Formats: sequence, C-alpha cells, structure tokens
Amino acid sequence: MTKGSKTFAKPALLPDVARLAGVSTATVDRVLNRRAGVRTATVQRVLRAAAQLRYLPESDLYAALAPQPMRLTFLLPGGTNRFIRMMGDSVGYLQDHWAPYNVCCHVEFIESFNPDELARSLLRAGERANGVAFMALEHPAVREAVDSLAERNVPTVTLISDISSTRRAAYVGLDNRAAGRTAAYLIGRFIGPRTGRVTKVAMIAGSLSYRAHEDREAGFLQLFQEQFPEVEVVGLREGHDDAAKNYAQTRVLLEQHPELAGIYNIGGASDGVARALEEAGRAQQVAFVGHGLSPDTRALLIRGTMDAVITQSPQTAMSSCVRIFANVRDGLEPMGGVEVARSQVIFRENLP
Repeated sequence: MTKGSKTFAKPALLPDVARLAGVSTATVDRVLNRRAGVRTATVQRVLRAAAQLRYLPESDLYAALAPQPMRLTFLLPGGTNRFIRMMGDSVGYLQDHWAPYNVCCHVEFIESFNPDELARSLLRAGERANGVAFMALEHPAVREAVDSLAERNVPTVTLISDISSTRRAAYVGLDNRAAGRTAAYLIGRFIGPRTGRVTKVAMIAGSLSYRAHEDREAGFLQLFQEQFPEVEVVGLREGHDDAAKNYAQTRVLLEQHPELAGIYNIGGASDGVARALEEAGRAQQVAFVGHGLSPDTRALLIRGTMDAVITQSPQTAMSSCVRIFANVRDGLEPMGGVEVARSQVIFRENLP
C-alpha cells in the first residue's frame, strides 16, 4: 500500500470462522446451512464467530439464529368421514393463526382401521417430524410405536380417540363415555314411554378398535340400563365410518327390527344411515343421534332425519394439539393453558 492509501480488512473465509469457533469447516457448513445434527452449544459458538468476523450480512445471521420451526404431522384416517376431513382442512387455513408457536404443520391421511399401517405411519412420521398427532387404535403395534417415538424424544398426542398404557404426551378430545350417555339420554327422551309396546334402539360404530367408540358404547348401554331399563338395545354393528356400509347395516337393522325406535351412530358417515331411514320411510319415526357437525349432518338436521348431533370444534382440537406440542418443546406442562374439549349438542333449532 502507498502512503496515504486506505487499508481494508481481508474478507473472512469459512475456514476463518471454523478456526475461531474451534470446529471443522464441515460443522460450520452444517450450521450456516441449518442442517441437523449439531449440538446447540456448537451452533451458538459458530454463529458468534461468524458475527465477530462479519462473515455473513447481519440479516442472514438473524435468520440463522432464529429457531427452526417445529415440524408437526397430523395422521388422520382417510375415508368418507367428513368431520375428519374438516379437521384436516383446518390445518391449512390455521397456519397463520399458529405463527406465534413457530410450527410447520402437515396432514397425512392414511388407511383407516389398520393398526399395522398406523404403527408404520407413526414411525415414518417420527423420522421427519418433531411431534405427531393421531387418532389412536387400541393395538400392541400402535402402543409400541408410540413408546418408540417417546424414546426418540418425539412426543405424540392422541386426537379424538385415546390409547391406554403408552407414553403419549396428552389426549385431545371429548369424554367419550359421557358422550355415549348423552346420546342415550337424548334418544330415551325422544322416543318417550311406549306402554305395551316393545321398544328397541340400536348402535352403529365405526370400529371398536377405537377406544372412543368403545367408550361411547359403554356409556350408551350404561345410561339405558339406569334410566330406561324397559328399552332393549339390540346388537352393535360396525360400519367403519363408510356411508355405503352404514347404509347396508341400517337396512338390515330395519328389516330385522321393524319396531326399531332409535339409532345412535357412534362414528361418522351418518349420511349412509340417513339414506336407509329415508328410503324405508322411517326418517320421522326413528330417533337418530350421531357425531360431528359437518355439511352432511347439518343438512340432515335441517331435513329432520337427524334429531341431534354431538360435536366439538375441529379448529379448537387442532389448535390444542399445537399448543401441547409447543408446551412440550418449551419444557412446560403439556396441558398448560389448553382448554379441555367440550361437547356441544346441536339440534335443528340451534344450528350455528
């Protein structure tokens, strides 16, 4: 340099950052490109060195210092259950609402009522997600998958239907035994006393592999035994939340029990039950209670084919899952600040 000329600091290179941070150039590369596998303390050391050497523009350093969003996966059963579809759809339009939690959510629809597929999906999701919410099936393979994810510090939240004896972080959903009792009370009151006549009611479940459906059945039977012992509850049938199967099951029930006075659809696809009742001309004679307010059950309430729908807010349920995962990430009590799910009973006259 000639006298009077200005000297400029030589721009820092990646090896300079590695030297100052006391790590390899490969580690610096991993940190600055935000790849996994580097301890938090090492990440901070590399970023401090990069800042000190002005290796990156300030804006890039702020971006590198910002925590990665928590990746959450929702595993939901595929099929014709429109309420479940509504839950999945809500994830897309609630992303902005969840921005303060710094999460990135993904929905995956998987084969319904297949515990082995659910277990495989849980393990796959756990490889790329920081938390997994799912509708549980009571099965050893599913319990094993949940506990395996817990060992890898991937929390799970059961949604709508819980699972026993696992290390899941929390459950988001209704008190399903109470929901079954509510359905029984409603149907019992709807049909009223029928002196001198045989009175029968029936249940259609998605699958008793869901603890939620098993608990609803138990609550339903319990309340009829307590308050309406003169009413006979005929055999439970499974429709796998499929409209065509529910239609066929309802047709059989109506043929076998002409005196049928009430039907409780424990799961989804109530439109199949409704179609059978309407075709048989029994829609106004059979008390019909189901679950999940959606466009199809709303229409059935308006037509008078359904008498009541027991439901919860799908948006609130999904938001509760996100809040739970954020609590776990932050070392807080999982259910801290999370509102317990509340059931609503919707009739035609109080449709929201």
